[in-house]
Amino acid sequence: MGWALAVANGVVDFFVRGLHNLREEHRGCVATIGSFDGVHHGHQKIIAQINERANFYAVPSVVTMFEPQPREYFSREQAPARLMRLREKVDALLDAGVDRVVCLQFNRAMRSLTAQQFVDQLLIGGLGIKCLVIGDDFHFGCDRKGDFAMLEEVGAKQGFEVVSTKTIKADQQRVSSTRIRAELEAGRFDTAKALLGRPFRISGKVCYGQQLGSKLGIPTANVNLHRYRAPLSGVFAVEVLLDDECIPGVANVGLRPTLGDLLKPVLEVHMLDWAGDIYGRRIAVEFKQKLRDEQKFTTLDELVININQDIKTAREYFSSVSN
Repeated sequence: MGWALAVANGVVDFFVRGLHNLREEHRGCVATIGSFDGVHHGHQKIIAQINERANFYAVPSVVTMFEPQPREYFSREQAPARLMRLREKVDALLDAGVDRVVCLQFNRAMRSLTAQQFVDQLLIGGLGIKCLVIGDDFHFGCDRKGDFAMLEEVGAKQGFEVVSTKTIKADQQRVSSTRIRAELEAGRFDTAKALLGRPFRISGKVCYGQQLGSKLGIPTANVNLHRYRAPLSGVFAVEVLLDDECIPGVANVGLRPTLGDLLKPVLEVHMLDWAGDIYGRRIAVEFKQKLRDEQKFTTLDELVININQDIKTAREYFSSVSN
């Protein structure tokens, strides 16, 4: 069974989607709860914590998350831009050493749970936790009674341990998804890389667009971002990872204001000095240098002139870093 189908059905051991798919064999674990957007250095320290306690108890380590993320449920398109899609996040969590990811739907039923119901149905009944690693500022429950102290009290009665997460700082500032979004928006990719522990990339399957790029003589690979907002926008020098190849290119992330045909942002990449059939294949795009903000041009001819200038600028960038 492929990853996408397994995720859709919630039936693989490393990924469980939905409270109803938690079975007896999933009970007994060390868990944490959070959005883990970006799986950055701070998240990686939490993963190290849960793995250490999981080794102590000889049980799996589990990251529990919600889809949509609670802030997306309440704020929709006004919620912060995601650094990662679900698939990217699950892959990153597993690569970081998590044994299992549990993804629960955040809906009216979930938001209506009291703190005690959340503990009883999810932590005890669903996960059968031996230990919960959580921030001391964690709050939950529609009655607003769920917090770290409440978890400690219940844990003492029910026989599970509650451990506070460790705050990770860089340059005297807390490492957070919010901080990384600010660095990406400002085009400071080296700083974002340091906070993430790896270069920032967007990955996905190349889909068919309007073929406008090909008609204009500048073919692009299009990747739908499946979100209302992207963590960055504009035109960038990028590297495209395709199988074992690393191909320099120029990418636009945004709503294509000249055409005005999009409600959600899309990633469009023109690969330099490369030709081939790429539709349906997965690529990862690594952002190297911001070239300019996204602009609205009055004509397609003006758009083409500026794209060609972007290509020239990107070539100059890659030439400068290779020397």
